[in-house]
Amino acid sequence: MWVTERRGRLSCRAINEAFEEARDAAGLDPVLDLHCLRHSYVTHLTEDGVDRRFIQVQVGHECDSSTAIYTHVSDDFMNTALRKALAPAFEEPARRREEQ
Repeated sequence: MWVTERRGRLSCRAINEAFEEARDAAGLDPVLDLHCLRHSYVTHLTEDGVDRRFIQVQVGHECDSSTAIYTHVSDDFMNTALRKALAPAFEEPARRREEQ
């Protein structure tokens, strides 16, 4: 993994232990593990509008469908995205009614 200040390698076990210690100190659910950070990373990038291909490359997935499994966007994000996608369909009939 990464080189430490003593030039040794930081083991996966040490990273997991540090994460568990921080999680427990924050009072978070013990079911949360280090892999949850990967899901959070993908979700936050998605909600911030980052290109899906970039996200896919970042997490090393060959298929976009694999990346989609990692995405857990909020209901608010989904509602906003849906409103944005449907807005043109609702604006056009309203514009025609105004012109009449």
